[in-house]
Amino acid sequence: MSHHDGSSQEPAGLDGLPPLYSIAKGEVVSIQTYGAFVRLPGYRKEGLVHVSEMSASRVENASEIVDVGEHVWIKVIGREIQGEKVKLSFSMKAVNQGTGRDLDPNNVIADQDSRRRRQFRDQTSNRITLEAVLNTTCTKCGCKGHFTKDCFSAPGLQYTLLPEEDDEEPQHQQTSAATSQQESDRKKKKKEKKKEKIDKSMLNPALKNF
Repeated sequence: MSHHDGSSQEPAGLDGLPPLYSIAKGEVVSIQTYGAFVRLPGYRKEGLVHVSEMSASRVENASEIVDVGEHVWIKVIGREIQGEKVKLSFSMKAVNQGTGRDLDPNNVIADQDSRRRRQFRDQTSNRITLEAVLNTTCTKCGCKGHFTKDCFSAPGLQYTLLPEEDDEEPQHQQTSAATSQQESDRKKKKKEKKKEKIDKSMLNPALKNF
């Protein structure tokens, strides 16, 4: 078994597992749609060969490539601790299945795949966090989309919407109409007074002659 000498940098929790970038031949013990689990001789922990690591070509279902009980060459491309669980990731496409020769001796493809998996996990985590925030209701202002500690609303402060310009227009029109009516009434009274003066002026000479 050949392997990359990086054991001194590995966490203590990964002791007892096959070394990172080592190559070995194992047995397929379980097949799922997303990949196959392979057990290596001398190790209890099984590793997952994801469908993306089975072939350089696109694979829809792991059963298209392997069968339970089949022996395959794998390369250890990932050793992770998630909580109390240890995950082993294997690759078949990085190894010649006929000879067991390493097809990615500088681990360039393995590193690229590892970064891609981390980015996918980070994006998934960020999306879940964002959805949780958007569905949160603030206990201070009663609005959705932010936590209480991030609320900018002052306690007990309420806001009143200012009237739109369209709302002020009818009021302005009513005021103008009322002013016009008052002006009309004033002119009417002025005419009546003027007429009354004219009538009186005509009446006085008549009384004198009488």
